[in-house]
Amino acid sequence: MTLQSSLLAAVDVVADRTGWLGRRLQAEKLLRTAQRRTGLQDLGDPSVLGPLQRLLDALVSEASLSTVGRLAARSDVIRLLSNLLRLAAEEVSAPATLRQRIEQPIFITGLPRSGATFLQRLLLDDPRNRAPLIWQTIYPYPPAHGSDRRVEAVERQLKAFERLAPEFHQLNPLSATSPQECSEITAHVFRSLRFGTSYDVPSYRAWVDDAGHTPAYRFHKRFLQHLQHQDSVVGIRPGCWVLKCPDHVFSLDAIRSIYPDARLIFVHRDPVSVLGSVATLTERIRAPFTRHLDPRAIGRQESARWHEGARQMIRASRDSEFELPICHVHYLDLVTDPMATIEGVYQQFGMRLSAEAQKWMLRAIGREPRAAYPQHSYRFEDHGFNVAYERAKFREYMVEFGIQPEGTDSAVGASLPRYHGGTSLSSRHYS
Repeated sequence: MTLQSSLLAAVDVVADRTGWLGRRLQAEKLLRTAQRRTGLQDLGDPSVLGPLQRLLDALVSEASLSTVGRLAARSDVIRLLSNLLRLAAEEVSAPATLRQRIEQPIFITGLPRSGATFLQRLLLDDPRNRAPLIWQTIYPYPPAHGSDRRVEAVERQLKAFERLAPEFHQLNPLSATSPQECSEITAHVFRSLRFGTSYDVPSYRAWVDDAGHTPAYRFHKRFLQHLQHQDSVVGIRPGCWVLKCPDHVFSLDAIRSIYPDARLIFVHRDPVSVLGSVATLTERIRAPFTRHLDPRAIGRQESARWHEGARQMIRASRDSEFELPICHVHYLDLVTDPMATIEGVYQQFGMRLSAEAQKWMLRAIGREPRAAYPQHSYRFEDHGFNVAYERAKFREYMVEFGIQPEGTDSAVGASLPRYHGGTSLSSRHYS
């Protein structure tokens, strides 16, 4: 245990004994703080306070918040509410914002740690494509007064988190100008699975699943309209949004409802190569925010969660009435021949790959030829995983999409149909 962690643990003991860590967090009180700080009163949609209170109650009763965790959650909520207040004010002053058209966005999803980040960054080398960046999702508008230092502010925040969780950056290196996952956008209306990653809040996570994701994606579109409108004011033409988040697999019906012309990319990878890394990442994210970490409980949660995600991908691919076109990309194809994978995506979606875009993509591939995630060590069993059990659990998913095991630890791999590369609209093309 480091000196920093020892000091924080001592602070937690005192805070717990005084009852401060168990004190209820109140949505209305946090809203008043955001209103006071921004000088704005109209939240736009007051219904967000219900989901917020559910989250706050779960944080206090279930997440075993540390002092850092409670302070971080409070600060996070006030920032999100402040952003909502600013969005509502901008819509009053610039009604054209909500007339922005978001056309044919691309949603990249699939099991985490499957190459989606690499795929998105290659697509963003095409100047006609764009994505929301981390600094834009943290602070979508510049301050009303003073200079615009949002990028610098977010870099400082990332550095501060890195000091609290130094191993996180090794697992998932980020900067303020990196593309952001969409769960940060939907967090603004407190209907995001992002909170279930940062904190152990099973009741809140179950509520989000039961309540459905359509309100979250209705806001998601509204948020993109704000970013796009700001560009239009300075003469930047709208590009094709390339959006990435593993959690999209749980929201496919909402995406179809809000974005009827959207295009989907499912990135597939051997679950056994995914689960240990995902559980380790979740553990590192939660560590500064909680007084109690249970790696095996995290392992069970991640295995169950992504097994359900795999089932959702199977369902969507088998649904003949699912109107969204789905492009299937395999991790092994992406890392062995990324340019061919990109060309397949463009061909399937009827997009033109310009010579300029191809040039930039090839340069990026030269810098990172195999989409490698940063190297880190973990033991599969540390999170209670059993290779044979997980192989059997995810067998239907692997067979459905012809996913080959990446290691030699599985007897079921030999019986899986061989996938021959390329992309497909339907699982019937896998043979």
